[in-house]
Amino acid sequence: MTTSPAGANQPGAPATEILETNQCWELLRGVSVGRLAVWVDDHPDIFPVNYKVDHGTMVFRTGEGTKLHAALSDVPVAIEADGVNADTGVAWSVVVKGQASAVELTQDVLDTIGLLLFPWEAGQKDQFIRITPSKVTGRRFTVTPPVTWWTPLDDAPTARGE
Repeated sequence: MTTSPAGANQPGAPATEILETNQCWELLRGVSVGRLAVWVDDHPDIFPVNYKVDHGTMVFRTGEGTKLHAALSDVPVAIEADGVNADTGVAWSVVVKGQASAVELTQDVLDTIGLLLFPWEAGQKDQFIRITPSKVTGRRFTVTPPVTWWTPLDDAPTARGE
């Protein structure tokens, strides 16, 4: 575990804890929803996904469409997941970067089905995608109370529709 200054411009701000890889995987196993970042045409895009950790990889289900095609391109992807303990005010964030590939071998598909991976959104989600990580990073930090960030501009009128 290493730490880095959080809120370096704030005196007395607690340090951010840089997590070891095994700590990151432990946290990822405790939640099931993350955000998949992919490259689509000429821009990045982000999709929520339900995932499972499987032997040092991440697996999610999806159907035909933009997310599937972008994930399976030659461009690496990233998944970010996070959580917060409401009692302690300690939050964490983990990012897994790597290459996505379709799970295609019959035995691999059967093993993946055994993960009990259930997407939240209805529809045909018959494609299993595995992300093999090239890098796993994470951090843990104490959530700053909102009053700390209040400024007089927070009470300023906003444009219609905000």
